[in-house]
Amino acid sequence: MSSRNSQANKAAARERLRLERERQAKKDKARRQVVVAASIVGVLAIAGGVGFAVMKANKPTEWDAAKDKTLVKPANTTGDDGTTVVIGKPTAKKTLEMYEDPRCPVCSVFEQQVGSTVKKDVDAGKYKIQFIGATFIDNGSPGTGSKNALSALGAALNVSPEAFMEYKAQLYSAKWHPAETTDKFKDDSYLIEVADTVPALKGNAKFQKDVQDGTFDKWALTMSKKFDDSGVTATPTLKMDGKKITGANSDNAPQDPASFTAAIDKALKG
Repeated sequence: MSSRNSQANKAAARERLRLERERQAKKDKARRQVVVAASIVGVLAIAGGVGFAVMKANKPTEWDAAKDKTLVKPANTTGDDGTTVVIGKPTAKKTLEMYEDPRCPVCSVFEQQVGSTVKKDVDAGKYKIQFIGATFIDNGSPGTGSKNALSALGAALNVSPEAFMEYKAQLYSAKWHPAETTDKFKDDSYLIEVADTVPALKGNAKFQKDVQDGTFDKWALTMSKKFDDSGVTATPTLKMDGKKITGANSDNAPQDPASFTAAIDKALKG
């Protein structure tokens, strides 16, 4: 091989090596740029996620927002804030106050055992009832079902006192009342499904819209405050003439028709 060819071959090899180094350098630079870009995107995504989480945490909940709504009072109520709910014949001389929380399991038992007796007495004009709704279980078993169901009860009351009473009975029924720790009443669809068992509410577009729009949410919060301000600390609580109606040898509301009737008859004579 001539010296000239040898030198040419070496020069070509050096050129190939230089070109390969340049290509590798470009590839390494491109890879670094991709890694940096990905890192920036990741940081921005994390920052954005944190920002969104903070914004979401600081955003008022539906029920926080309800506090600032205009109060809409259901029909068939009285008082400046519409929280006086009295049902029964005007000729009835005495009124039984009933303090209940929609999610309350003991209220459910009371309704199932004694509800029909209460209805019979009210229909006969033996006494009127005044309903005071509570929502404290939403705090003890975190949720919004008590408030949401109370708002739906306001929508039923807006239809008629009878619809209100029938709907309340269905909400407390063995079929529809959930366990205290199961917040089914938070779902409008479930409340409407229960309402479809009440003739006056079945397919009632106005009632359904009021439930879905939260028309009576502010009213439910106002009613709940009335309960909180009453000094009553448990549900169900029954009162007549400011005195608690309790079962024999108990501080709780009677849980069967016989003991309830005995306690009511005693209170009516007082």
